[in-house]
Amino acid sequence: MNINIESIRKELETLSAYERVEWSVRTFGAHDIVLSSSLGLEDQVLTHMILNVSKEARIITLDTGRNFQSTYDVMQETMNRYCFYYEIYFPDFRKIEEMARTYGPNLFYESVENRKLCCRIRKIEPLKRALSTVKAWICGLRRDQSITRAEAGVIENDETFGIYKINPLYDWTGKEVWEYVKENGIPYNMLHDEGYESIGCEPCTRPICDGEDIRAGRWWWETPEKRECGLHVKTAGRNDGQD
Repeated sequence: MNINIESIRKELETLSAYERVEWSVRTFGAHDIVLSSSLGLEDQVLTHMILNVSKEARIITLDTGRNFQSTYDVMQETMNRYCFYYEIYFPDFRKIEEMARTYGPNLFYESVENRKLCCRIRKIEPLKRALSTVKAWICGLRRDQSITRAEAGVIENDETFGIYKINPLYDWTGKEVWEYVKENGIPYNMLHDEGYESIGCEPCTRPICDGEDIRAGRWWWETPEKRECGLHVKTAGRNDGQD
C-alpha cells in the first residue's frame, strides 16, 4: 500500500488522537496494523482507544526477559479489563545465552555498544518478527518525551522496519495522558506512582528526580542524545541495538 505521507499528515494533524487511531485501523485493516505496547501510560491510552475502535485489533508486546513484575501485573490486569490477549514476542534464547556467556549479565553498563547489542537482541529483533507481516504500526511516541523524539510526526515512513508508523499522541502532553488515564479508569503500572516516568527493563530503569527529563530514568548513565533502544532510531535496524 502506497499513501501520500504529506497529504495524509496534514489530514491527521487536524484529527483527535482517537480519530487518528480510527483512521489507522480503517485504512490498513485490523489485521494489517498493530499497536506496539510497552505497557507504559501512552500505550495504555492507545490500548483503550484501539479496542474501542475494533475488538479484533492486534496489540503486540515484547517480553525482554528483564521486565519488572509490575509490568506483568498491569499486562494481566489490562487483558482482564478489555477481554483480549497480547501477542507476546520473546528474544531468541540462543542469542541471549551467547551474549550472557560472552559479556556477562550486566553488559549494558559497560558501554553504549554493549547496551545497544542487548537492546537489539531483546527488542529490535523480536519486533522485526512482529512487524514483518503488517503494513503499519501504532506507537505511543510524544514529542515532549525527550530530545530524541522532538521531531516525531503523526505519521512517518519507518526506515528501520520498512512500514508506516503512526503516532496518534505525538502532540499530547504528559498531563493530557494522565488525565485520559484517570478519566477512563485505565489500568497502569504502579511504578508510575513511585517516580518512574518511563519504564523499560528493570536494570536499565530508575525513578527520576524533580526537574529531570521524563526519560532521564532510562539508561541514565548515558548522554541524553543516546537514550534510545533503537526501536525509534532510523539507523537502528542496520547498526544499533519498545521503547
